[in-house]
Amino acid sequence: HAQSEMTKFVDDMLIMKIIIFGANGAVGSECVRQAITDKNVEHVTTITRRPLDKNIISDKHTNVIHTDFLDYTPLLNLFENHQACIWALGISQNAVNETEYIKITHDYTLAAAKSIANVNPTMRFIFISGMGADSTEQSRFLFGRIKGKTENDLVKESGLKEIYTVRPAGIIFTEQPSNKPWYERAFTPALHVFKVIKPAWVITAIGLSRTILYLVKNGHHATLFENQDLR
Repeated sequence: HAQSEMTKFVDDMLIMKIIIFGANGAVGSECVRQAITDKNVEHVTTITRRPLDKNIISDKHTNVIHTDFLDYTPLLNLFENHQACIWALGISQNAVNETEYIKITHDYTLAAAKSIANVNPTMRFIFISGMGADSTEQSRFLFGRIKGKTENDLVKESGLKEIYTVRPAGIIFTEQPSNKPWYERAFTPALHVFKVIKPAWVITAIGLSRTILYLVKNGHHATLFENQDLR
């Protein structure tokens, strides 16, 4: 892939500025931690509704508070001078009603992608979807239908030139996130069993985040990555 016009090389090393949405979530926060330690990442800007966990402190990191995820007008200048965006913002379908789930999963994502494309269409956009997302949009599960529709609409409607979709399955966290609902925390022991008997269904948060950062920095000829592709 051709590098973004905004990308610069210093001492033959690719230096990038990246934006991360959903950094208060389990996957997003791990992406932030990995990006901060990555020598090829010059700066990380997180865009969140509430302040980030205080243990994420670095000269390479800026947190921007933003409350309207259907209107990104105040962020257009930021979009112009970053080279990649990791979209880790999401919510469990069990936590909200169907209308709210569609708004958060699909509408927020498309609104952001279109706003980015208006000022920086070459920005790399990594959408964190999930195993079970259905590209035909026919799944009997709300998650599968809406994640699949979001994946499709990003490609068809956003105007961005470089979109990568990752579909992780069961994610093992080094530190169990405190904001995960009880039913997800209860499933954690089973993931360690699956890691042995069905490893293609499991990935560590650190491994997932490092793979996402690889896509951020290098791009790829493929655009859709199932869990086994990410390991």
